[in-house]
This record gives sequence, C-alpha cells and structure tokens, in this order.
Amino acid sequence: MTTSRPLPRVHIATDHAGMELSTHLVKHLSGKGYDVVDHGPKEYDALDDYPSFCINAALAVVADQESGVHALGIVLGGSGNGEQIAANKVKGVRAALAWNHATATLAREHNDANIVAVGGRQHSVEEATVLIEAFLEQTFSNDERHVRRIGKIVTYETVGEVVG
Repeated sequence: MTTSRPLPRVHIATDHAGMELSTHLVKHLSGKGYDVVDHGPKEYDALDDYPSFCINAALAVVADQESGVHALGIVLGGSGNGEQIAANKVKGVRAALAWNHATATLAREHNDANIVAVGGRQHSVEEATVLIEAFLEQTFSNDERHVRRIGKIVTYETVGEVVG
C-alpha cells in the first residue's frame, strides 16, 4: 500500500551493462520530480569496476537517511547481483534484487529495503522502469514482525550478535 509523502532523493549507480537503463532512469525520474543523484559511471567503459559506483551510492543513501533526508537508491548491472552485493557491504543498507513487481514492492513493504538492484540485461527498459517505480512508491508496513526481523539483522550488523 502506498501513501502520499514527499518523493525521496534517489541515488543511482550502475556498471557498463546498466548504462542505457541508468541514463533513461535519471531523465525519467527527474521528470517525475525525484531529486536524482547519479554516482556514475559518466561514460561507457566495458572494463569498469562497478563496486565503487555502487558503494558510493549506498554511502550517500545512508548519509542522507542519517541526516533525516528521505532517500532511496538504485543499483544496476547486467544481473544486478554484484551491484546488490557491493551495496549491501555498506552498514545500514538493505539492498534487494527485484525481478518482478512482487519482489520490488515486498522489498520495501516487508524488508524496508533502502536500495533496489535490477539487472539491465534481464528486463527491457520499460519493464525495469515499472519495477523501480514500484519500489520507490512502496512504503514500509511497520508490521511488528517485520520490524522485529529487521532489528535482528541490524543487531548482527552492528554488534555481531545473532539474536534468536
């Protein structure tokens, strides 16, 4: 279920395989009123190393959230897997790979994911845009069970303790 609230700032990063999709999304989302921050790359390089782009986007999402700015992130690649893994190395990030509408919305609704990963080679630009919009528009349910589960993840992330 979505609610009316200010649009989040959106941090986006990609590798060479997601360049076309990233370029489209920056323009498309900006046109819809999102404040989009592009973390690169700025030009195509088939030998680029996506981790730095994705980690920088993830760091920016966390920094914004910690300062009270409503922010989410998008990381793109051929499959989205490596980009999701890189983003998830940043403390405070919950990056989820979305491959259909349900995984995109449930990532936010149940997991309060703050970054979505999408494979640019797995979807058309139109399909990927629908997934990303679904993610950006969905809110977290705040259901006690989901809050509890996320709390256990955060506890492990911060103190290394497995709860339960």
